[in-house]
Amino acid sequence: MKSDKKFKEIKTPVVRWLHFNKPKSADLDYLRNNFKFHPLDLEDCLSPTQRSKLDEYPEYLFMILTFPYYFRPEKEIRGSEVDFFIGPDYLISVSDGNLPPLNHFFEQCQLNEAFREKYLGEGPTQLLYALVNKLQHYCYPMLTHIDEDIESIEKIIFSGYEKKMVKKILEVKRNIVSFRRNLQAHKNVIHKLMSKKDKFFIPNAIGAYFANILEQTKDLWDILENLKEDIEALHSTNESLISFRLNDIMKILMIISVILLPINMLASIFGMNTPIMPLVNHPNGFWIILGIMAVLIVGAVMIIKKKKWM
Repeated sequence: MKSDKKFKEIKTPVVRWLHFNKPKSADLDYLRNNFKFHPLDLEDCLSPTQRSKLDEYPEYLFMILTFPYYFRPEKEIRGSEVDFFIGPDYLISVSDGNLPPLNHFFEQCQLNEAFREKYLGEGPTQLLYALVNKLQHYCYPMLTHIDEDIESIEKIIFSGYEKKMVKKILEVKRNIVSFRRNLQAHKNVIHKLMSKKDKFFIPNAIGAYFANILEQTKDLWDILENLKEDIEALHSTNESLISFRLNDIMKILMIISVILLPINMLASIFGMNTPIMPLVNHPNGFWIILGIMAVLIVGAVMIIKKKKWM
């Protein structure tokens, strides 16, 4: 392999795998010069569309699949696009480098002869199946982590810390939405790929393998649906708990206001400083007024209790 090539390559008697990692326009010149790929497909490799699709051409298939990955600094699920050119004796993958299983699998096949024989020994569609299968399995630990986050949130909100969980709940909801966005078109793309079974580079036997991919796609989607329902239920419960506590606070403040209202009115009356004011010149006037206030407070409390407002 020449040193000026901007891709990694594995070649066996039946298939050739070219892998581009974080390519720039100049890095794809080899594809422009050596393959009859449509310019728009090469443009898609440089400008991620974040939309899964499958395009058919007389000599090759062009497929885009997006997969989620966890961006740790922001605690966020993001999408990573993988572009595939599938030909009769080659598979070309173009990635932005955010999916560790893809790079790791290439290294395994490059270094391990048993891996090369197993995954590159039966043509490009067998290799494609292995790649998609490994990328799908990469999704399961992230779903497990989201499920654990939901369980943790549930325990915390019922421990009296519902306000602190608002941001965490919204983060989980955002990640689930992002996860769904990346996987929502997979089922249609795989269905479309399986419909190309008469294509000369897609053996009939591979249908069973891609049926498994399709089942895993449905399984991932079902898990996402369950997680979506769980976090929405928790969000609703958390909002209800916050609302309930706010109502309690408002109720206490209202009761205090009702108790203090007659006292404030009495204090305002005796603060008028008019010429004729009862109890102003009385030697025990201050204590009498305090007594009246105490009676008003006790009366207000008794009325509130009788009405079962507290």
